Amino acid sequence: NSIYAAGKNGEVIAFDAANGRQRWRIDAGQKLSGGVGAGDDMVVVGTAKGTLLAYDANGKSLWTSELAGEIVSPATVDSRIVVARAADGRLFGLDAADGKRKWVYQRATPPLTLRAPAGQAVSRGGLFAGFPGGKLVALDLATGGIGWEASVAQPRGSTELDRVADVSSTPLVDGERVCAVAYQGKLACFDLQNGNVVWSQDISSSTGLIADDNNIYVSDDRGTVQAFDKKSGASVWKNTKLAGRRLGAPAIAGNKILVGDVEGYVHALSVSDGALMARISTDGSALSAAPQASADTIIMQTRRGGVYAFAAQ
Repeated sequence: NSIYAAGKNGEVIAFDAANGRQRWRIDAGQKLSGGVGAGDDMVVVGTAKGTLLAYDANGKSLWTSELAGEIVSPATVDSRIVVARAADGRLFGLDAADGKRKWVYQRATPPLTLRAPAGQAVSRGGLFAGFPGGKLVALDLATGGIGWEASVAQPRGSTELDRVADVSSTPLVDGERVCAVAYQGKLACFDLQNGNVVWSQDISSSTGLIADDNNIYVSDDRGTVQAFDKKSGASVWKNTKLAGRRLGAPAIAGNKILVGDVEGYVHALSVSDGALMARISTDGSALSAAPQASADTIIMQTRRGGVYAFAAQ
C-alpha cells in the first residue's frame, strides 16, 4: 500500500498509494544513482560509489553493502535475496537479512553500451536479466548459477555504434514465457524453462514492454507504439503519431495504454486499436522512470522530481 520514490540528492520518500500523502521521508546521506527496489518489507537504493542501502518499510536503516561499481538500476528484492546490478553489468546476489554477498554473476561486455537502468525479473526461483550484446540470461535466484542463455538480438554493423544491441530494460515474464526487447535489435519471447525462442519481431527499443491477456505493447526508439499478439507475435496495431517524442516505457490502466514522453506529457492510447484518446501534461520534464502499477493506478516520476498517479476513466 505504499509507493517509494528517491531523488539524486539522497531523499527517499514513502507515499500512501491511495491518496499520495507522505508517510515518511529520510535522507540517505549520500547521492543516489540507482532507483528504488522494494519487496518483503524492504526498501533498497544505490549510490554512484557502489553502496547499497537497505531500509525497512518504515524508513529505518537495516544495513549497507559495499559493491564494486556504480549502481544505476533499481535492485530486485525477492525470496530474501536482494539482487543489485553495477553499471558494468555485474549482478550481485545479497542476503536480505544482512546484505552479505552470496554470489556474483559477471560476463564480458562490448566496448560500447547504452547507459540505462536495466532491471531484473523474478519468477519460480529464477532471475531473468538482459545484457549488452543482446543476451537474455536465466539464473538461479538463490545461487546465481546459470540456467540458460538466449539471444534477443545479434550485433551488426561496421562500427561499434552500429553494433550496440543491448537489452537495456526489464524482461517481461508472462506465464510460460519470458520476453525482452533490444535496442537496434528485436522483440523476442522465449520458453521460460529452456530458453527456446517462441517468436520474434524486428524492433528497436531501450525502454521496455508490458502485456495484458492478449497482447504485448512496446514503444520503440522512433516514438512508435506497437501491439503484438503475445501468442504468435503477429502485429495487432501500430501508432506512429508520437514519432520523435522519445517515449518511455508503456503501462496499462484499464482499457488504455499510458506512455510518457521527453516533454512530460502522458499519452493515453486505446488498447484495442492504438488510437490516441487523451493527453495530460505534468511538469514539463521527461517521464523517464519506468512506470509502476498499483491496483488500477499507474505511478510515474519525472526528471524534476514530480510523482504522479494516473487512473483510467
